[in-house]
Amino acid sequence: MTTKTAAAAARATVYGYPRQGPNRELKKAIEGYWKGRVSADALRATAAELRSSTWRQLAEAGIDEVPTGDFSYYDHVLDTSVMVGAVPERHREAVAADTLDGFFAMARGTQDVAPLEMTKWFDTNYHYLVPELGPDTVFTTDSSKQVAELKEALALGLSARPVLVGPITYLLLAKPAPGVSADFDPLTLLDRLLPVYTEVLADLRAAGAQWVQLDEPALVQDRTNAELNAAERAYRALGALTDRPKLLVASYFDRLGEALPVLAKAPVEGLALDFTDAAAANLDALAAVGGLPGKRLVAGVVNGRNIWVNDLEKSLATLGTLLGLAGQVDVAASCSLLHVPLDSAVERDIEPQVLRWLAFARQKTAEIVTLARGLSHGTDAIATELAANRADLAARAGSALTHDPAVRARAAAVTATDSRRSQPYAERTVAQRAHLGLPLLPTTTIGSFPQTAELRAARAGLRTGRTDVAGYEERIRSEIGEVIAFQEKTGLDVLVHGEAERNDMVQYFAEQLTGYLATQHGWVQSYGTRYVRPPVLAGDISRPEPMTVRWTTYAQSLTDRPVKGMLTGPVTMLAWSFVRDDQPLGDTARQVALALRDEVNDLEAAGTSVIQVDEPALRETLPLRATDRPAYLDWATEAFRLTTAGVRPGTQIHTHMCYAEFGDIVQAIDDLDADVISLEAARSHMQVAGELAEHGYPREAGPGVYDIHSPRVPGADEAAVLLRKGLEAIPAERLWVNPDCGLKTRGWPETRASLENLVSAARTVRTELSGS
Repeated sequence: MTTKTAAAAARATVYGYPRQGPNRELKKAIEGYWKGRVSADALRATAAELRSSTWRQLAEAGIDEVPTGDFSYYDHVLDTSVMVGAVPERHREAVAADTLDGFFAMARGTQDVAPLEMTKWFDTNYHYLVPELGPDTVFTTDSSKQVAELKEALALGLSARPVLVGPITYLLLAKPAPGVSADFDPLTLLDRLLPVYTEVLADLRAAGAQWVQLDEPALVQDRTNAELNAAERAYRALGALTDRPKLLVASYFDRLGEALPVLAKAPVEGLALDFTDAAAANLDALAAVGGLPGKRLVAGVVNGRNIWVNDLEKSLATLGTLLGLAGQVDVAASCSLLHVPLDSAVERDIEPQVLRWLAFARQKTAEIVTLARGLSHGTDAIATELAANRADLAARAGSALTHDPAVRARAAAVTATDSRRSQPYAERTVAQRAHLGLPLLPTTTIGSFPQTAELRAARAGLRTGRTDVAGYEERIRSEIGEVIAFQEKTGLDVLVHGEAERNDMVQYFAEQLTGYLATQHGWVQSYGTRYVRPPVLAGDISRPEPMTVRWTTYAQSLTDRPVKGMLTGPVTMLAWSFVRDDQPLGDTARQVALALRDEVNDLEAAGTSVIQVDEPALRETLPLRATDRPAYLDWATEAFRLTTAGVRPGTQIHTHMCYAEFGDIVQAIDDLDADVISLEAARSHMQVAGELAEHGYPREAGPGVYDIHSPRVPGADEAAVLLRKGLEAIPAERLWVNPDCGLKTRGWPETRASLENLVSAARTVRTELSGS
């Protein structure tokens, strides 16, 4: 096979890179700073060294243009808020006193001041801090971070391109500040914001930037004519500037659609487009608008969100087609590599042949460089790499891991009846209330409790052989006993066992299901210093034996109050894994649902009368384009019902969701047919309660009253205020009282105080409702 070559040498680049370091050095330094064990200077030195080593590694791998500005101590959208001076009034004093502490206060809050709201970054599991804007917002320029990091890269002798969140995406991601009308549209602030971007671009130009990348992923979503007109106006204005670098406007995660003609005509020097998965439609759309003659096109042909090796020949064919559509074609990943782990080469527990199917950030970098070389010099220049790639793809396609006839036969035999409860909710709830005997406004938690140092040491000891199984299990029994005793003493109504035995809500199950692979070093940032190790869903899924029954029944033996069985739902098992890309997601979800259905039925048979199946990723995985959503929601809700529909009417099924915009999926939440749903609501001030009421949601719900992603302890009065607000939308007989999310990341002192206040608030409001 041969292919035409680029007229000018294709450059290899990336939009961003994992921030944490090979051994999560950034996480450790930041958390050490929070605890007072690491100085601000030491933290900054660690960050600078991580940036420097990343840039050098990229350059040594063959990346021609490294990104700057993508590094963050917490979140790049929060960095943008600082860059444009959009610091909420309540945080200005802290920021003025100490910029670093003020930055973390905006992200995490303090005991006296609430943090910014946090939600999912488009359809990923990364979380960003939502900008708070209003009609009185005054933007001011602070380009110090962006300029300093550019100068660091240039000082290393590297070609560097600063990466910024674009002005349209920034405003579209923002929300009205507290106290501002919900009808306020942040996009009306565009004319105030553009002068700040003008100054930032001038500052970067003065510092030596030749190109600046402006990320506009919000434009891959459905946009109104007014929003598209705003994008046209913004880039017409920025493009007309004389004192600026060349502009590369980047989009990713999906096809640009109606925004592509707007950006193609804009007076900017380049576009960066995603050409993977659904975004492959960008190729035909680009041809339809006449391409980008005389402009730079950065082609995202390597999937930046999954970990499977690239089909190099397929990508080269795409790149070859693109050569006729732009003045210069360069090669990149489809998005920032922030969303994948750092290096698969350090994994030692995955079979070497299977490991060859995987590409983490470093391997994707090598793929990008190989493709750029093939595009520039022809396929003969990369013949060895192409042959190895073909062999790896063939080995994966023919592996027994990816095809289990028994699993496929069971999935094919599923009928519509299998995903329907035997009685409607109105009848089930009567049986459940009679059986459980719960008070008005029942209190519970979401599942996990703080994981103590002793527990983590025991788990590490088991992994290294320093602790035997008997000693480890004794530690688990002790932790469960303490959690149950605390909940009883505090007065919670429906208890949990605390999940002491679980390392992660997805990984724990993945390690017990066939078809999954676990990594040892595959860390990916979820938010701030919270990193997760998504398992790899590589093959057909089944459950060899019960996974949770033992510890759930042990916890129930310690108390007369109901203890929830806790499972992670099928959609979240997919969304928080690196899922196979060789069959439809709906087929994979059905396999996972059937495995979880067996677990649900075994829990019920063991006497568990409340079972929670968490689906925090249901909204996160929602396609960005409305036309793609019905098909997704059909298989996603069917998978949840298939998991839970086999239980008796008197068994109460709960689900949980957090940190997403729920208004888009209220009908889907209804379609799950769960008896009770708990949702994040504290930072958004009970917004979801109103959305449920507006929809006419008929079942029980627990909008959270305790923001667990902040170290602050909410007072009982504060929780009671949120409860009363919830009661404005949800009748008391259907309202539950709970935190926003699990408590694994919190410490015991703040957990104890917060849950005691939560129970106190519930009792206060119950008394108010009874009139006594």
